Amino acid sequence: MSGILNKVYLPFCFLLPAFSVGAADVVSDKSIGMELARDIANETVLACRAQGYHVSAVVVDRFGLLRAALRDDLASRFTLEIAERKANMTVMAWTDSGAFRKARGDIRPELNHIDGVIVMEGGIKIVAAGYNLGAVGVSGAPGGDKDAACARKGLEKLRERIEFSVE
Repeated sequence: MSGILNKVYLPFCFLLPAFSVGAADVVSDKSIGMELARDIANETVLACRAQGYHVSAVVVDRFGLLRAALRDDLASRFTLEIAERKANMTVMAWTDSGAFRKARGDIRPELNHIDGVIVMEGGIKIVAAGYNLGAVGVSGAPGGDKDAACARKGLEKLRERIEFSVE
């Protein structure tokens, strides 16, 4: 009986891996474009400048890859790295970094040891049509709440363009 089963089912066993492997060979993804990322960083820095803060704004895509970075004239050079790490934390958690900080104080010290992320307020996710495009991180204002507020103002100024960016 097992000989008959081998003859009938064995050829089909070779077809199954071909179907499952083919499904993941090509992945289509939407990502934030350079121009939009640049404009988000610019509007964010300008929003903080209007408040008298000299900041850096960094935009990363949904994978945490740098798309745009802008440092205001009087912002410290360290603000660029901190802003990028805040944006990466937002991408990693898929929630604003301040909300994550409040919700997960239990693991904050451990996460701060991961290269490229920091659990501080000032990272805001960029969402269009329910799709996570990336995040903007801001550093340099006197407090993460003010960093986050500038990011939200920058995103709000470009809200219509962001929403229409995903078809």
